Parts: sequence; structure tokens; C-alpha cells
Amino acid sequence: MRTALEALWRAARLDPAALDHLTLTGQEPVLPSSFAVGTAMQASVGASALAAAEIWRARSGRSQTVSVDMRAAAIAARSERYLTVDGGPAPELWDRIAGAYRCGDGRWVRLHTNFPHHRDGVLKLLGCAHDKAAVAAALQRWTAFDFEAACAEAGLVVAAMRSFAEWDAHPQGQAVARQPLFTIERIGAAPAPSWPSGQRPLSGLRVLDLTRIIAGPVCGLTLAAHGADVMLVTSPSLPLIAPLVIDTGRGKLSVSLDLTKPDNRAAFETLLREADVMVQGYRPGGLAALGYGPDALARIRPGIVAVTLSAYGSGGPWAPRRGFDSLVQTATGFNDAEAGAARSDAPKPLPAQVLDHATGYLMAFATMAALLHRAREGGSWNVRLSLAQTGHWLRSLGRIDGLSCHDPSRDDVRDLLVEMPSGFGTLSVVKHPADLALTPPRWERPSVPLGTDPPAWPR
Repeated sequence: MRTALEALWRAARLDPAALDHLTLTGQEPVLPSSFAVGTAMQASVGASALAAAEIWRARSGRSQTVSVDMRAAAIAARSERYLTVDGGPAPELWDRIAGAYRCGDGRWVRLHTNFPHHRDGVLKLLGCAHDKAAVAAALQRWTAFDFEAACAEAGLVVAAMRSFAEWDAHPQGQAVARQPLFTIERIGAAPAPSWPSGQRPLSGLRVLDLTRIIAGPVCGLTLAAHGADVMLVTSPSLPLIAPLVIDTGRGKLSVSLDLTKPDNRAAFETLLREADVMVQGYRPGGLAALGYGPDALARIRPGIVAVTLSAYGSGGPWAPRRGFDSLVQTATGFNDAEAGAARSDAPKPLPAQVLDHATGYLMAFATMAALLHRAREGGSWNVRLSLAQTGHWLRSLGRIDGLSCHDPSRDDVRDLLVEMPSGFGTLSVVKHPADLALTPPRWERPSVPLGTDPPAWPR
């Protein structure tokens, strides 16, 4: 388990001496899976926490110990499952027709219909009612790969289930295998800034968070936990998934801006000129088409760290394709492999949205690594990650005998939960899974409804 984290640290070109201050505890299995999901979470959480400690050392001259328990890290990958609001269940996450279906050729597809426009597009293509039985019947008229292709052409989010062998032979699988887990590259000139004053690793640093669903928001959640001013920017025209807004909004300001409107663009660029980081996870090319791709960001705000999340990576025929964790698991072989290990005829998902959550912590780690490089050598920086690359990395961690592991209920994880106020009521949430001796992670701002705050940085 330590080997995986040390490899991440080396890939980010950070000081290996920092690893002496890290303690990892626990062992597999921690969740019912044949994959090392606990190891992946512990490594990604640990790397991000150690990077925060390294920034604190750069700012204050003081080193600190960092510890991460595997169980705590793995439970953080299921944070949305354990969320409660005012002692009751959080709003429903999944649309009623989302899930896996067998097609007419006997192969499986998985539908992601949580956004109304994705749901309505699938129903229009199938020509059926918003009902699981109707969808199942309509899919008997399709082959899995034909339906996947038709949905991709229509801008919808559907994945056909593949085996690892099929994914490895696919042009996109080959493209992902050629790409590193993350890239951190300098893309422009800018003077090296000094660290702002403050009592926490990221105090005084400003982050624009243009992400939705889980991975990108977890990145912002993590940066906020280490003291950054994180501003979630959403458009009033976009749909939301309420429990994810509540869970991942901890620590963030929330503003509403429509970047297609000139006055809103002007307000956004005013924010951008004072930002240190911008994280975006919209469909590939979406923000670039609005004039906010990484190179444009570096021209508007020299010294920016631009962080881009995609589903399938920056190269290959599927690079422009939309996707979510459950679909990437399906397309890249995990559902088939987990089903095989469980001797199941139906697709079997991983026991958490681990591609999302691990990628979120890896994004935060790579962002902080870029901030360290910026402080030492100046420049604007571009950071790229994808869910599929995280999946490729998870495979590289090997298989385990973990399917018989107990599946933790909410009662089983009460020691890992904390209560906090919010704009939605009193929340019970999974606490941050890392311990830092001098600067323990915490969220100073509550989750709030989207658009609560004015578009201005706190002074």
C-alpha cells in the first residue's frame, strides 16, 4: 500500500524526504471487492494530505506528521451513502431508470439518467415511457454497442459492458494505457509568487471550482479542508443532484454565473484574475469553447493552475466523450471482472464510486504539487486527470480476495461521522480521512444552496 503512494509522490516530482513523515495503517479488504479499493483510496488521500503538509512546511518551515487509516479512506469513497440531513435520509441520488440492462444481443448496457436532459434523450431514442420495464423491453431491439454509439452521437451518457480484454483491445483503452495517471505541466510564464499569510496550508489561496457530481467537487472539498477559499461556480440553467451538492459543498462559497452572458463573464474574469487555481470538470471542450481553456486562462491570469478532469482522458477517439464513474467502470471492464469474481451473470459494480472519489483526491494532490512547483519556479500550470486513467491505475494495484468482506452499514461507521450545520439543515457526514498533526483538516464554511454567495472573494 505504501508503494502505491510513493509512486504517486515520485510522479509529481516532490521531495522524497517528506515521505518519512507519513504513517499508513490498516489493510485490505475494507470493502467487498476483488479490487484493492482501500489501497487506492488510502494512497490518493495520503498523497493529498502529505502535499498539504509539504505546502505548510514551505510556508512555515515546520514539518508535521501525516497519518491515514485505510478504513477511513475507503469509507470516504462512500460519503454520499452515509449522508443524512436533520437525522433523516438525504434526497434520492438515482433516477428510477438508471442502471444496467440486457440488450437484444445478450450484452449489457448501463444508463446514467440522473440529469433530466440525459434521461429524456435516452427515452426519446428508445421511444418508451419513463419506466424500467419499458426501457428493458425497448433495449431488446438494440445491440449494446449500437445503442452505446447512438447515445454518444446524441450527447447522452450510456456505456456497453466490456471485459478487460475487450477494453485493452479498444483504441480508447490503448490510448488510456499510454497516458500517465496525471500530468502536471508548465504552460506559461509568470513570476514565482510568495505564499500568503495564514494559519493553514492553503490559507489565502483561491480556487474556482467549476465542477459537478463527485470527482471534481471532492477535489474542491479537499482543498477547502486544508484552508483554501473555494468558490463553487454554477450556472442557473444547469440541473443539480441535491445530495451531491449537500455532501461536497462543505467548505465552499457558492455563486451562480452564466458564462454565456457578457456581464456574468466579466464578473467571472474578475474572480479569475485573483484566483490561484481553476478546476473544471465539464464536458471536454465545453469551457474552451467559451474561451476558458487552459491556455486562455493562463493569458487572463498568468500564474494560474488550471486543472481539467475528463472521463476518458485527453487522447484517443473517446477523448470528447462524456462519462461518469458508473459508466467508466462498465466500459473499461470493472463490472465484468467483479461479476466474474462473484460468479454473477449480471454486471457487478465496485462497492463505491471509487473512480470518482480517488480521482478527486488525486486532483487535489496534483493541484497542490503544481502550487509547490509554481512557488519554486513560477509559471502557469496545467493539470489533467481522467476517471479512466484512475481505473487503469486501480487495475495496476492488483486483485484481492475481498468479496466476502462485510459491507459497512451506517451504524458500522458512526466513529467516522461528524455533525455540522448547513444551509440545508444539520448534516451527518463522513469526516476527512487524513490526520495532520499541526494543521488538522476541517471545513470552516457550511454547505449552502447553489448561488447563495455574491461573486466576490472574501476580504
